[in-house]
Amino acid sequence: MSALSLHALPGIPMVMPGDDIAGLIADGLGRAGLVPQDGDVVVIAQKIISKSEGRTVKLSDVTPSAEAEELGGQIGKDPRIVQVILGEAVRVVRARPGLMIVEHKLGFVMANAGVDQSNVDGRDGQARVLLLPEDPDGSAQAIRTQLTARYGVHLGVIINDSFGRAWRRGTAGIAIGVAGLPGLVDLRGSPDLFGRILEVSIIGYADEIAAAASLLMGQADEGQPVVLVRGLKWTAPESNAQALVRPAAEDLFR
Repeated sequence: MSALSLHALPGIPMVMPGDDIAGLIADGLGRAGLVPQDGDVVVIAQKIISKSEGRTVKLSDVTPSAEAEELGGQIGKDPRIVQVILGEAVRVVRARPGLMIVEHKLGFVMANAGVDQSNVDGRDGQARVLLLPEDPDGSAQAIRTQLTARYGVHLGVIINDSFGRAWRRGTAGIAIGVAGLPGLVDLRGSPDLFGRILEVSIIGYADEIAAAASLLMGQADEGQPVVLVRGLKWTAPESNAQALVRPAAEDLFR
C-alpha cells in the first residue's frame, strides 16, 4: 500500500535576520518527536528563508524612479513598492490596477516579483516589504547539507512559495528552491498502462510536493512554515528549481 504523510513542525518562532534555519528545523523535529529518515523531504516557506537572509526592505529607504512613479500612478500602487518590484525584475510582462506580472531575475514569471507585505513585522511603524531569496536553490542546498550532516540520512529540501497560474484561478504552492530530489520527472519514452509510449509527460515533481505542504502551512496566521513529507520514492535524477522554469521559447504567455 502506498501512503504519504505530512507533518507541520510545531513551535517554529518568528524568524529574524541571521537565524539558523536548519537549527530551528531540528528543534521543531524534536518537539514533534520526529527522527528524519532517508527519503524524507523538508518543505520550508520562502518567507522564513528571506527573513533569515535579511531580504527585508524598508519603504522609507526607497526613492521611486520616474518610471516607478508613472507606473504606480497608472495601476494604483505605491510607487516605492513598484520601484522595489522593478529592481527585482528583468521586465514587466503585464500590469493592471494593483498588480504587476513580471519576469523575475531568477526566471520566474510571477506577480509583483514576489515582493510581499504579508506576515512582515511593521509594529515599529516602518512599512516593509520582503523579497525572494537571492539564490533559493543555493539556500535549499545549504540547509540540506546541514541537516544531512546532523542526521546522517538522505533528505530532500524544498523552498516553496505561493504562485498564481496562467490557466486557473487561485494560488498554489510551488518550489522555488530544490535540493536532494528531482525538480522534474521526465516520463517521455515510458509506457502507459496499455503500452502506449508517453511523448509529452513531464511531471513537476517538486511543485506537487510544495503544493501538498502548503495545505498545512496555510496563507494567513497559521504559523507553520516547515513541513516534513514522508513516504515519497523517486528514481529520477536530482535537479534544482531552475529546471522547472519554462524557457521563454516555449512560453506562450511571454
